[in-house]
Amino acid sequence: MLKETTLQQTVQQLGDLLSLRGETVVTAESCTGGWMAKALTDRAGSSAYVLGGLVTYSNSMKCDLLDVPSEILAEHGAVSEPVVRQMVAGAVQATGANYAIATSGVAGPGGGTEDKPVGTVWFAWGAPASGIVAQQCHFDGDRDAVRRQSVVYALQGLLDYLHKA
Repeated sequence: MLKETTLQQTVQQLGDLLSLRGETVVTAESCTGGWMAKALTDRAGSSAYVLGGLVTYSNSMKCDLLDVPSEILAEHGAVSEPVVRQMVAGAVQATGANYAIATSGVAGPGGGTEDKPVGTVWFAWGAPASGIVAQQCHFDGDRDAVRRQSVVYALQGLLDYLHKA
């Protein structure tokens, strides 16, 4: 229950801050599959600050919807810093939101490599105009646990980003 409470508290704080500032957010999700957008829109009145969410699970969708260059995907793979940075930039460009959050990771149970084992997730927050911050984390647990931890981490990361902006 602690994780759910933390998620709900983070979503409330994010919503309050974005509302106070009159700013908006969009999600660009791969491994979290829309869970960040779901968490943000669980709160009544969230349409005032959540423009939407883009689930770009496949590489082709990352290219088509978020303008991630196929060369970056070929060189670095989908689970990488350059990709999540471009996902943020592309989501802001596509929607006009003030900020975006992006996730791309290996939730498991398969798909991991020596360089990117299961539980590896890249995050990015921000906007091209105000700066994009990216960070990699590794989470333990099964697919659901990795995804759940990723959602909490991503939303908390945006909150931290906004407090610094």
